[in-house]
Amino acid sequence: APPPPPPTAPPAQPGQPARPVAGDATGWSMEERLYNQVWGMFEDLARTTAAYRSAVDFAESRMDKELEQALSDPRSRIGGQGDAAREAARARYSQLVDQARASLDRDVAQLVAEAEVVEPALPPAFARWDNPCWHAYRVPMEIPMALRLGDLRLPEAEAIRIPMLLRLPLERGLWIDSGRTDSLDGSFTDSHDMRRLAMDTAVAHAARLLAVYPAGEFTVHVVDPAGSGARALAPLTQTGVLAGSPAQGAAGVTEVLARLTQRVDLVQMALRGGAPDALPPGFDTSQQLLIVNDFPHGFDDRAVNQLRYLVDEGPSVGVHLMMVADREESAGYGPLLDPLWRALLRLTPVPDDHLADPWVGHAWTYEPPAVPHGSEVLRQVLTKVAEARRTWNR
Repeated sequence: APPPPPPTAPPAQPGQPARPVAGDATGWSMEERLYNQVWGMFEDLARTTAAYRSAVDFAESRMDKELEQALSDPRSRIGGQGDAAREAARARYSQLVDQARASLDRDVAQLVAEAEVVEPALPPAFARWDNPCWHAYRVPMEIPMALRLGDLRLPEAEAIRIPMLLRLPLERGLWIDSGRTDSLDGSFTDSHDMRRLAMDTAVAHAARLLAVYPAGEFTVHVVDPAGSGARALAPLTQTGVLAGSPAQGAAGVTEVLARLTQRVDLVQMALRGGAPDALPPGFDTSQQLLIVNDFPHGFDDRAVNQLRYLVDEGPSVGVHLMMVADREESAGYGPLLDPLWRALLRLTPVPDDHLADPWVGHAWTYEPPAVPHGSEVLRQVLTKVAEARRTWNR
């Protein structure tokens, strides 16, 4: 059946741009339309910013050329002609930059207006934690097409934030970098606070993954060798949504990694043999997520090799990794772990301009998802997830 028609925008006033409507992109469902609309906003912002930067670069190069010509002409040194030429070059530069900025501001204002209607209409998988949809949360019956990992912005357009959506199931693991201590605004965060923020971010990501999957379709394991993440993990442990207590010590690390490695081997053998149903009785077919804190503490060489194996082979059979780690702490392994870090999608617990899109090459500032201060929305959502899981297991 063809998709239902998208919502239509109300007629605009003469001379005014059309008023944006949530879900007016193409798609077979409202979720797909909103997904396509968000990425359309991302492309529009990337395109208009690229045009602005190109115009500024052109204005600067033309001004430099005109100033060079004025300085190289001996006649310009007589009677103030050089000063007049330089002032004229700077005036033309300012005019071009002002025109480019006015065009950028106009496009950004339109995107801001679109975001104001799109953001409240997003489903939980796409929504911020302060969206009212979480207060009416119900455990879904179907897996969503994507997941929100935070927001993206550019320095020329501080007024607009674009949701960062990642398709599901995850195609690569996540690395929450706990090593940075400086931020874009010049502030400094000590290493202890950065580790705490990194674990809080990892828990928020894990909670959202649990919330957007149907009951029993997503399982989370935690490796916390030194127990340093106990406070941050409290929403997961106290609501009972984890597969078991966080594994501690070298023995705990070995046990969890061996179990997940065996799982990957079993599923791969079943798929290669053309018999995906020929798995042991009672085999858990849900997607698996392993959260690793304080790497490489508690990891020996065998455990490191198993971790690399999970990163490379796990996603294709439903085993995913989320590492909370400072890369510098594993420098002793040398280049052995370079493929591990490259295989993971690096995210940060504080805003950082490290994400580059291959389309126009902008360095986008990533902002992690923030749970409102003092809000209990995370625990409320996880409590409903735990209840639905208990009902499903009966």
